Amino acid sequence: MREKNISSLLAKMDASAVIFDLDGTLVDNNAFHLKSWKQYIKNLGKEISEDEYNANINGRTNNDAAEYLFGKKMTREEALVYGLEKEAVYREMYAPFIKPVDGLLDFLKILKQLNVPMAIATSGIQVNIDFMFDHIPIREYFAVVVNSAHINKGKPDPEIYLKAAELLEVTPESCLVFEDAVVGIDSAKAAGMRVVAISTTHREEELQLADLVVRDFNELNDGAYRL
Repeated sequence: MREKNISSLLAKMDASAVIFDLDGTLVDNNAFHLKSWKQYIKNLGKEISEDEYNANINGRTNNDAAEYLFGKKMTREEALVYGLEKEAVYREMYAPFIKPVDGLLDFLKILKQLNVPMAIATSGIQVNIDFMFDHIPIREYFAVVVNSAHINKGKPDPEIYLKAAELLEVTPESCLVFEDAVVGIDSAKAAGMRVVAISTTHREEELQLADLVVRDFNELNDGAYRL
């Protein structure tokens, strides 16, 4: 029954390939990203609110985040120093709590059974991707992983999703994207893709540009959604 439900979703979305964001989509971790940013920049004499984080940091590359927080343009090398320090704080905080979003493991397993090609397109960095794979055994499902080091423009620019489609050797129009962030939805839509939003980070009403909004992957596995 679950295989039928997911096949039906793909058919309704006219999709033959699936691309996942990582933070907030594969793992419900954005509260830990916010806490780690708060702790890190507090040591530098700065503060950030949750609303400011969601509007200007969530879903974006560390380069974009550092430029926003410090109010100046930076080279990749300059921003990387801040990013690596902050991400080390994040991994230490999140390691005891890391787990997949509800229903994800079954969803990935069924997609694989259906021979659906899958990719990750994340604004994050490779060390955080490896951190997730070390704790959640899902590496085998993804033929392609695109991160911030592979692109010149971060979300909401469509580059990262277009790159993922290119590496999967599929058309953008055939891709269904899973996202939690408004900036990520904008990115995928600009790439010409359909989007399912997972409401781990934003309120449902903030995600209305997506084609479908669900709480987690169990809603999709069980067919408990309405298009």
